[in-house]
Amino acid sequence: MTDNTISLNKFISSSGFCSRREADEWISWGLVLINGQAAKKGNRVTHADVVTVDGVRIKHKVKPIYIAFHKPPGITCTTDQNDKDNIIDFIKHKQRIFPIGRLDKASSGLILLTNDGNIVNKILREENNHEKEYIVKVNNPVHKGFIQKMERGVPILGTKTKKCRLKQLSATTFSIILTQGLNRQIRRMCEFLGYKVMTLKRIRIMDIELGQLPIGHWRDLTTEELNYLKKQSIL
Repeated sequence: MTDNTISLNKFISSSGFCSRREADEWISWGLVLINGQAAKKGNRVTHADVVTVDGVRIKHKVKPIYIAFHKPPGITCTTDQNDKDNIIDFIKHKQRIFPIGRLDKASSGLILLTNDGNIVNKILREENNHEKEYIVKVNNPVHKGFIQKMERGVPILGTKTKKCRLKQLSATTFSIILTQGLNRQIRRMCEFLGYKVMTLKRIRIMDIELGQLPIGHWRDLTTEELNYLKKQSIL
């Protein structure tokens, strides 16, 4: 091993092709070649090596892209272009990008997209306790007991949700701040307590806010937001 080598999954992810985890999946499927030979997980490469994924040549290091998007309901957070409602075709960015995490199809609000596969796990890793804030409207009035039970955690998906913070905004609307990202977590939590989510909108990820960004539009992250991510050791 020499100082100028880089792990194969990092080489692929830093090109913007996909995240490191997805790169490992491509490798396990036998679709990654190094100089024409099938790759294995744990391989390391140099800039002189020819790496292909499913026949596509991977070019190392492109200009990093970090954008905030106001996802409308009905758009799917997937790069699968067989899905006619996929987020990539909707945004039509000139560079290849992918979403960091998910918002379920029925939900709206802030989602980050990038071509930098190295930051995905740093943002999504649960133990980093990164906050995400949502505005939720349910079908019946909420009360103190509902707020307290949600904040303490409820059993879903074979576990108990982490403590979170809620603030009632109207009879049927509240804000909720999570540091967790279980599948359809807020909807499942509400269902456990006999409520149905009518609308769900994410307004913040860490210190990056949706603000007045119009629905269906995207923007590049600001210098201040990028500096914040650097301070968090994410960039």
